Amino acid sequence: MRRRPARRTARVLLLDGAGRLLLFRMTDATPLWMTPGGGIRKHEPPREAAARELWEETGLRVTPDELGPYVAFTEGEADLGWKSGWFEDHYFLHRTAAHEVDTSGMEDRERGNTVGHRWWSVAELAATTDAVIPRGLTPLLTDILAGRTPTEPVRLPWHHAQN
Repeated sequence: MRRRPARRTARVLLLDGAGRLLLFRMTDATPLWMTPGGGIRKHEPPREAAARELWEETGLRVTPDELGPYVAFTEGEADLGWKSGWFEDHYFLHRTAAHEVDTSGMEDRERGNTVGHRWWSVAELAATTDAVIPRGLTPLLTDILAGRTPTEPVRLPWHHAQN
């Protein structure tokens, strides 16, 4: 039986013309980097949510139809303090030649939790000791940049896995 999620998100793996991935740094005590994206509204399709979130958080406006393919997902249990239960994250790929990030469309809560952004190469992602969500990006991006975009979404490791 499928669990009813406490929260569903639509996120974007945004690659620039140099094959670098955009990530936002969050305010956690230890460095934590995340892709653009956020909560899916009630009755909102994930692709529409991803396009909306991409515009709000980066200033890059694309229609849901212009957004790239649905390439990955992750899911699992978490207690984030403000929400607990089963979470689902859906990742769409989108490529842009270049983009100057504009965060002025972020909600106040998002703006308060975000301390910066940068474009990461696959080599930089593979070498970092900082936390990056979602986990498992390096092999996925290596395949995508080699022209092997998944035809079905791949499951990435859950980022709140209990040890």
